[in-house]
Amino acid sequence: MRTDESGSTLLLTIFYGVLALALVLVVTSATSLYLERKRLFTLADGAALAAAESWRLEDVRLDGDALAFGLDEASVADAAAGYLADSAHSLHELELVHAGSGDGRSASVTLRAVWHAPISTDLVPVTVPIEVTADARSVFH
Repeated sequence: MRTDESGSTLLLTIFYGVLALALVLVVTSATSLYLERKRLFTLADGAALAAAESWRLEDVRLDGDALAFGLDEASVADAAAGYLADSAHSLHELELVHAGSGDGRSASVTLRAVWHAPISTDLVPVTVPIEVTADARSVFH
């Protein structure tokens, strides 16, 4: 019967250390991806709001008892692009995929960016494209 067990806990300690390090890296990367998506959505929401407010006073008309206006595709796209040009952000490869108004009263903006993992190497670069869509509507009361 062998009673010398020196070194058996060292292997177990190394295994749990590597497992803990891998868990920390995965949680860090998942959190970073979530925050990057939230930043992109916030930017898309602001662009959609700016685009929904891009109507001109000449376009307002009386429709029964309510005021109405129509957003055109060109003004929505220009307002969204202008908002993105003026905004400060740290998003990689930001792209305005679509900006338009399907019903003439609301604006829809779709943005795409690329997320880079916070800890990556040249051997294993980790990037994920993310895309969000935000809608906004301008309403008269």
